[in-house]
Amino acid sequence: MTATMAAAPPQELHRKARQAALGSFVGTAIEWYDFFIYGTAAALVLGHQFFPGSSDLAGTLASFATLAVGFIARPIGGIVMGHFGDLVGRKSMLVISLLLMGVATVGIGVLPNYDAIGVFAPILLVTLRFIQGLGVGGEWGGAVLVATENAPEGRKGLYGAAPQIGVPAGVLVANLVYLPLTAFMSDETFKAWGWRIPFLLSAVLVLVAMWIRLGLQESDEFQQTKDRAQPAKLPILEVLTKHWKTVLLAGGTFIATNGIAYAYMVYVLKYGEKELGFSKTTMLFLLIGSCPFWMAGMAFSAWKSDSIGRRTVYVRSSIALVIAAAVFFPLMDTAVLPVMAVAMIGLGFTLGCCAGPQSALFAELFPPAIRYSGASLGYQIGAILGGGLAPIIATALYASFDTSLAITGYFVLIALISLASILVLKVPGTKSSRPIEQEAV
Repeated sequence: MTATMAAAPPQELHRKARQAALGSFVGTAIEWYDFFIYGTAAALVLGHQFFPGSSDLAGTLASFATLAVGFIARPIGGIVMGHFGDLVGRKSMLVISLLLMGVATVGIGVLPNYDAIGVFAPILLVTLRFIQGLGVGGEWGGAVLVATENAPEGRKGLYGAAPQIGVPAGVLVANLVYLPLTAFMSDETFKAWGWRIPFLLSAVLVLVAMWIRLGLQESDEFQQTKDRAQPAKLPILEVLTKHWKTVLLAGGTFIATNGIAYAYMVYVLKYGEKELGFSKTTMLFLLIGSCPFWMAGMAFSAWKSDSIGRRTVYVRSSIALVIAAAVFFPLMDTAVLPVMAVAMIGLGFTLGCCAGPQSALFAELFPPAIRYSGASLGYQIGAILGGGLAPIIATALYASFDTSLAITGYFVLIALISLASILVLKVPGTKSSRPIEQEAV
């Protein structure tokens, strides 16, 4: 324990840690609410609103392509905010990321469609989606570091799960907002204006998150590093020149978690409605019901990672994900609701177990002076190769082969890539808060 931390009363340290975890959770949940309502809208309505005159398949692919634009922007947001987050501080970047996301989301909610302004509608939609990507690109790294760097010794995994749990919490809130709209509005009303309501509600949620985030404090660990060491002029350059292998392997560990999760959250809604014949409301119920199990998996694996090690938990969870990926669509294709619910819950819990220790793992991979840049870049590389492409690839595979077995093969492939990445990334199997970059090959 450092001298500064030892001088502070234990009650104050725990209060600060809890406040940091809460701020990370709430802010992340709201930012991801914003990001996910776009994904749900892309699956349900945006193709008709902004890409009319095309076939249903072409419209779906076009709307999922705009979803991918946000992922392209995410590494840019991670690099820029990571740079200033390492030089200036985590808190200011978290505030900026929240503002970017909020403004872009509300902008989508008031954006005229193609019938109103023609080709400018999809152009502006892509622009706003890009801004969303910039915001969320800088969000994860900052939220994770605020939570882990303020956490008590020996509990960095558990506290680091707070922003991770914010992700399915954002999905849950997003779909709870969509559920009454799809259940009680006619299809025509929902497509005309009802889909805009979740985007406009973001304004209220962002104000709440901003109030919480403005009260956050920088961690003692970051402040001491900033005071003692000469900061790198270009943290991202140091990451790319000295730690590029770690960045690539870290990104590799996240490809399956993010890719399968986005297909599970976005593509499956469309698949269940179009291919299995269920209503939008039914599919949303299945997704909503699985979210608490997703969060439980995160909390459980993060807690275990503090006692048996990040790598052990990550490897076991990655093996389980290979199995879950192989059986998910065969179970969904039974079109028997209880069986489908088991498939959704099982995959959600497994995805949560993979994501739980990730915050502490990524934070420990890099020294504090370049941690925001390194963790953000690794995370966003995995995100763009995973979630950004998954709904498009899943849609194209089913259209090409007319069977979900093609999607299952894709899921298993990326799950094996992530398993191989964590096996190569030699992470100590003991609970440790020291940087593990020294032990990574």
